[in-house]
Amino acid sequence: MTQYSEAVQTAQAYYNSDDAENFYSRLWGGEDIHIGLYQSDEEPVVDASHRTVARMCDKLGDKLKGAKVLDIGGGYGGSARYMAEHYGAEVVSLNLSEVQNERGRKQNVERGLDKLVTIVDGDFENVPYENDTFDIVWSQDAMLHSGNRTRVLEEVARVLKPGGSFIFTDPMQSDDCPDGVLGPVLDRIQLETMGSPGFYRRELERLGFTLRQFEDHTEQVPRHYGGIRETLEAREDDLRDSAISNDYIANMKKGLQHWVDAGKAGHLAWGIMIFDKQ
Repeated sequence: MTQYSEAVQTAQAYYNSDDAENFYSRLWGGEDIHIGLYQSDEEPVVDASHRTVARMCDKLGDKLKGAKVLDIGGGYGGSARYMAEHYGAEVVSLNLSEVQNERGRKQNVERGLDKLVTIVDGDFENVPYENDTFDIVWSQDAMLHSGNRTRVLEEVARVLKPGGSFIFTDPMQSDDCPDGVLGPVLDRIQLETMGSPGFYRRELERLGFTLRQFEDHTEQVPRHYGGIRETLEAREDDLRDSAISNDYIANMKKGLQHWVDAGKAGHLAWGIMIFDKQ
């Protein structure tokens, strides 16, 4: 059995916790857990999150139809189900949280998608598939949880077929971010570093990829985390009734504000990146 890295173990323990499961399933609806593309500050996170998935699929177009896709860090499997339902893609959602995976498998069966969507317990630093297996690798706001992102990208390059595409989003530091200013954000996610647009370009080009597009949506970062914080405050009593601890709620509000502050200061970056493997 593969031994998870310390960073992956930290993320796994967090997302398996009762507090996290109750929070994300109640606030997001147990389908998606990622930054949304908001059309207004008042838009519900669920709608904005779904729009991100649809936008990424639009960027892939016909290449997604009937494709074999790997979603690394797939959460509840919502993106995998969308690709299967709308494009007939055969999708593997690789995710480290057994709690999320159990919920996702039940949803696959309920929606009649269990023949197209497979949810696998595992992590993206050690992808349990052979070389050149997938037409597309997909990831949403997951790679920041790795302490070894270079290893993750090497695994992506290994399992992706030549001519295949890697499409992802990831909360990143900006390329010109001053040293030391992201301490509160990094402390929140218990990591020492974040990726950056420049990091992903350099590492993926080294691995034989060509950047097709970086569709920059950095302005959505403070909008998203600020909206989550406001929703949390509005529903605080209801969420406490869902067995979410007072400490978790207090820490979440504090942590969300750090993301908002860093985003408004221009220290973060986020958007849809697409790379094609040569």
